[in-house]
Amino acid sequence: MSIRVLVADDQTIIRTGLRIMLNAQPGIEVAGEAADGREAVRLARELRPDVCLFDIRMPGLDGLEATRLVAGPGVAEPLVVVVITTFDFDEYVYGALRAGARGFLLKDTGPDLLAQAVRSASDGEALIAPSVTVRLLQAFADLPAGRPASQPVSPVTAREEQVLLAVARGLTNTEIADALHISLSTVKTHLASLMGKLGARNRVEIAMWAYETRRILPGT
Repeated sequence: MSIRVLVADDQTIIRTGLRIMLNAQPGIEVAGEAADGREAVRLARELRPDVCLFDIRMPGLDGLEATRLVAGPGVAEPLVVVVITTFDFDEYVYGALRAGARGFLLKDTGPDLLAQAVRSASDGEALIAPSVTVRLLQAFADLPAGRPASQPVSPVTAREEQVLLAVARGLTNTEIADALHISLSTVKTHLASLMGKLGARNRVEIAMWAYETRRILPGT
């Protein structure tokens, strides 16, 4: 079955480009399009797509609030949201990830990475544009913390620390498996354990926790 995607962006040319790129990929189809955040939320709830691709800045209701309404804490059956944005608006992206987005991409992302992000999100993973991952998370590592970073409910093992740092550096599951010489299923097991210990909903929050706790510092 095809992965059904909802595309939400207030710019017609962007929506058209995304639709063309996605529909050209095998196993992916655009199930709906929205021109603003309110329409995006309505269609998301109505269509229940496999992946929602939301622009972060939309009229009426921005991508941050739209993400919170369909994927945030307290949503009974959260949908999968990937934010697509420009690097100029990092603070909005960070907020969207906190609101429940599974990952984010830049608007100049090519069709291959776009398709990979959609497939990863549909499979329960999160793909963050490699060119953005470290820059974005490091930028927020320098911001004054609004609250202390949460502590794990049980100690993080040495191997989990390695997986944690790899995730924070933007590596995919396959890349982590290759780098640590472990199986893909073992990587997923460690990620599931980390999410449980950290109270993280996805790998994006695992990465943010690594920066909040200064396990990775700017420039490293």
